[in-house]
Amino acid sequence: MSEERAIVHMDLDTFFVSCERLQDSRLNHKPILIGGTSDRGVVASCSYEARKFGIHSAMPMRMAKQLCPEAIVLRGNATTYSKYSNLVTEVIKDSVPLYEKSSIDEFFIDLTGMDKFFGCHQMAIELRQRIIRETGLPISFGLSTNKTVSKIATGQAKPNNQIRVFKGTEKPFLAPLSVRKIPMVGEVTYKSLCDLGIKKIVTVQQMPMQLMHKVLGKNGLSIWKKANGIDNSPVIQYHERKSISTERTFDKDTTDIKKLKSITIAMAENLAYQLRRGNKLTACITFKIRYSDFQTYTQQQKIPYSSLDSSILPVVLNLFEKLYNRRLLVRLIGVRFSHLVEGGHQINLFEDNEKLIRLSLAIDKMRERYGDRSVISAAGMEAKSISRWNPFSGEPPPLLPNRRR
Repeated sequence: MSEERAIVHMDLDTFFVSCERLQDSRLNHKPILIGGTSDRGVVASCSYEARKFGIHSAMPMRMAKQLCPEAIVLRGNATTYSKYSNLVTEVIKDSVPLYEKSSIDEFFIDLTGMDKFFGCHQMAIELRQRIIRETGLPISFGLSTNKTVSKIATGQAKPNNQIRVFKGTEKPFLAPLSVRKIPMVGEVTYKSLCDLGIKKIVTVQQMPMQLMHKVLGKNGLSIWKKANGIDNSPVIQYHERKSISTERTFDKDTTDIKKLKSITIAMAENLAYQLRRGNKLTACITFKIRYSDFQTYTQQQKIPYSSLDSSILPVVLNLFEKLYNRRLLVRLIGVRFSHLVEGGHQINLFEDNEKLIRLSLAIDKMRERYGDRSVISAAGMEAKSISRWNPFSGEPPPLLPNRRR
């Protein structure tokens, strides 16, 4: 356990843009925006040429186009990005003993102990070169003794480069950087820190740990540790999901009750099918609604462990009825199943209908053979597209380029 850890973080540079350029070389060296093309769309990825204009991911597409009118806007193709992501995954899987795919374009790799055979830094360099050679995708990496410092180092190495942070130099490396560089410090936390006069990591390093805990609670303690280069979290190849969810942001705010209910049903049906496919059960259902004034409401209800549409759909619709009460335009709706456990549906002798259970099994067989949307209820047909990834494969969800992060 006293062995010095060697953790590599690898991140594909402007991944969506790089994939598009492999498909069409005419896009090289041009400002590219990828994301939703409607007024509600956001930038999922942008080229470095576009970033010179102040554009960044998660920015509204309308604003990005105003900043750079000559930018080429692409809707993106999730299938293409997943294909290239899998190619990179296969190269890493073939080369290292332990890796964690944390997103479609990010990987943590544990090379602890490999210095006895190859030299961890040299091995990381050769792996990066192999990925570039075999996939044509630019990739950067950071190498240090833990996940936090390696991830920050990768960000500093970009584009298409590498940084090694030696043991004992973590604090000096982090000190001059913005606290925004610390993983999990989002816009809200960053604003809170700025309000306290904390903008650089060095300021956090100089503060007593107890003070950060007092000011920001448990989150403050985590930030202090990461700012001081302390992170003992392991590289985990497989993550057991504790919940699954899906949501839909409408291109245009709506009060169409038929449409809202239809999409709600489609989302619930799809999630219930994913539960059954993963041999999981849920005991807690949550419904979420966001109105046009950005007021967001959620409500949840606990149920006996189940994965059957007949048990879940009435609860979801009941929560919808409870929350949809302001009669304002609706911007977003979402469904979430949590408290997941392993197991199949336990038949209730007094409440379950044998015909419904057999029908559910038959429908699932059809979906497995012909696709998730091959058999759906008529009430759910308004939903044209629902995510079809398997949430229990251990893989991170694919980030659709035309959806919000």
